[in-house]
Amino acid sequence: MQFTRRRFLKASAAGFGAAVLSLGLSGCVLDSDNDEEQINVSFDHGVASGDPLNDSLIIWTRVTPKDPSVTRVKVQWQAATDANFESLVHDGQTEVSADTDFTLKVDLQGLDANTTYYYRFISYGVTSATGKGKTLPVGDIDQVKLAVLSCANYPAGYFHVYGEVAKQEDLDAILHLGDYIYEYGAGGYATEDAAALGRELASDNNEEIITLDDYRKRYALYRQDADLQAAHGHCAFIAVWDDHEISNDTWHSGAENHDGSEGPFDERKMQALRAYFEWMPIRNVADKEKIYRRFDFGNLVSLYMLDTRVLARDEQLSYNDFDLTTAAGQYDFASAIGAPSRTLLGGEQLTWLTDGIQTSSQQWQVLGQQVLMTKMHLPAEVMMLLASVQSILAQGGDTSPLLAQANILFAELAQIKGRILAGDPSVSDAERARVETVLPYNLDAWDGYAYEREVILGTALATQKNLVVLAGDTHNGWAGQLRTDAANPIAGDQAAGVEFATASVSSPGMEEYLSLNTQDPQTIAQMEQVIALLVDDLSYTNLVNRGFMTVTFSAAAAQAQWHYVDTIKARAYKVISERGQQLQMLAGKPQLQPLG
Repeated sequence: MQFTRRRFLKASAAGFGAAVLSLGLSGCVLDSDNDEEQINVSFDHGVASGDPLNDSLIIWTRVTPKDPSVTRVKVQWQAATDANFESLVHDGQTEVSADTDFTLKVDLQGLDANTTYYYRFISYGVTSATGKGKTLPVGDIDQVKLAVLSCANYPAGYFHVYGEVAKQEDLDAILHLGDYIYEYGAGGYATEDAAALGRELASDNNEEIITLDDYRKRYALYRQDADLQAAHGHCAFIAVWDDHEISNDTWHSGAENHDGSEGPFDERKMQALRAYFEWMPIRNVADKEKIYRRFDFGNLVSLYMLDTRVLARDEQLSYNDFDLTTAAGQYDFASAIGAPSRTLLGGEQLTWLTDGIQTSSQQWQVLGQQVLMTKMHLPAEVMMLLASVQSILAQGGDTSPLLAQANILFAELAQIKGRILAGDPSVSDAERARVETVLPYNLDAWDGYAYEREVILGTALATQKNLVVLAGDTHNGWAGQLRTDAANPIAGDQAAGVEFATASVSSPGMEEYLSLNTQDPQTIAQMEQVIALLVDDLSYTNLVNRGFMTVTFSAAAAQAQWHYVDTIKARAYKVISERGQQLQMLAGKPQLQPLG
């Protein structure tokens, strides 16, 4: 059989991104170069691979027709075991259309395990960049190394972090934990430097994005970035969404940044998810809200990519709903955050996860997900003050007096905590109460959904599995000790695993919220030490720098290293290794330890 102008493979699943199964070499003549009608096209958005399995790999591209009246174009793919495409193992041809925004995903089948494949696309004589991706290993292996990314805001600054990830030569996969795009319009969150940096939103896409066309254009803008293209072309992505792929603080039936004037939330959500599946190198699924899935790396790692946003998350609690000045209000609050009916994952996903942990034979059980699982509990005095700061910020007021007061309070409470840890007998009951009366810092994280966290940690303890949680969302680097709650009727207060959280690619972090002077290293170091001291389960934080993590797994240990850049506000930048950190968990010992 020959592919002619009238006969070629048809893309499937057109509603959520064209996907084609490629079974190997087609033995067909790929003929778009010889078409009587030539179409002027380009590959403006690079190439990507993703969702690797031991025998398959998704490859992705978008073909851009230069004539806006063109609605369908042909595109070919090739995959080989060498960068020169002399050892070709897959090829084929299909057609993409405006129905899927001219995006294409090809699922390469029948591949060899633990093998790097090179791929490219061709359309009407134009050849894309070459990308590469690696299939998952099987059997006994020595090491798995993952890069971990989160929170890339295009107007906020340059994507140097993506560029640095593309320089990592020994990666098995890149994990993107969400906030791949942001939905805000010009003048919205983190856009104040966009014009000066040449990172303005496109003129036809500079309002808050709501429709399918809006979301598609926002992905198109991001994917024109050279550093992002370099990261995608360098290694296979394993990705999951967070909230900004839809709208800020998304939960299953709404979002903080969505109101009635913007139409039904479910319609907006499904348009956003359709664009996500079109533009991301992710394997199509029947139910587009069920993105959770598992990847096994030989005998070392079972990686569970979770959805803590769209599928089942109950609406976030708010401190404004409780009177914490009364015992009754405090009881109601504690009951609410710990209620068994309160879900972040939902029953189906939680059962899938705990069953997986219980039955997995891999050395490391790794959760790739969005929000912090570590108990981030701060003294109630601080939390009440920060709540006031949040309220004033929402009204556009001046928060500097309260932030100055907060800095003094942080230092005062840290001093008391230090005395307690040193065994100072002069610490009064009142002082002790000030630091031991704590509240969760962020109710959008696992702290606001405590019951499901206890189930997961209890499962890891009961099955004696090595649990490592990877998180994004906060825009800062963290490392925390995962402990079951003292009130847990089965486990009590025990170390159950560790959490490593990545800083953001470009979104601002705590340095902006607390108005920290980023040019004063001593002040920054002191604040980081204060927060790590006040939060019992926190071992490490970086409050100011953008960056990524690498996490390396062996039979003996899971080792995390944080990588940072000194600026995202200038084209020239440096990697600042002195701000990095290395921590590890040894197999069978669920405690954070320094590396080396």
